Amino acid sequence: MRTIDFALDPRLQADTHHVASLPLCEVLLMNDARFPWLILVPRRAGLTEILDLPSEAQRDLWQEINRAAEVLRATVACDKLNIGALGNIVRQLHIHVVARREGDDAWPAPVWGYGRAEPYADDSLSSQVALLRQQFGVTQE
Repeated sequence: MRTIDFALDPRLQADTHHVASLPLCEVLLMNDARFPWLILVPRRAGLTEILDLPSEAQRDLWQEINRAAEVLRATVACDKLNIGALGNIVRQLHIHVVARREGDDAWPAPVWGYGRAEPYADDSLSSQVALLRQQFGVTQE
C-alpha cells in the first residue's frame, strides 16, 4: 500500500478534474455541473474498501471526508450532503461527497447513475476549481 504504486483509475481520470492533494487523498471534482460533487481517492495502491486501510489511515480518511464536506457546504448552497463509497463500477477505493438541494435534477433519489452528466463549461469549471482550491487552502496545483 505504498503511495509510489498509486495510479488513478482511468474512469475517474476521465470523469473528473483535479482540485487538491490532501495528506492522504487526491480531491477531484466530478465533471457534472448538475451536482457539486467531490471525489476523494486515497493515494494507496490496491484498495477497494475503507477497511483495507490501516486504522490510523481510516481516521485520516474520515477527517479528509469531513474537510471536503465542509468545503462544499462553504462554497455551494445545499440542503443535504451525500457521502458514499460504492465502488460497484470503479473498484478503486474512492469516496463521493455530493452537495444536494431539494429539487435538484435527481432529488430525492441518489445522483449515482441518474441521467447523463452535464460537463462544466470551461469558464465555469475554472472558477469552480479555483473556488474549491481556495477553500482547501491550496495556493498552487
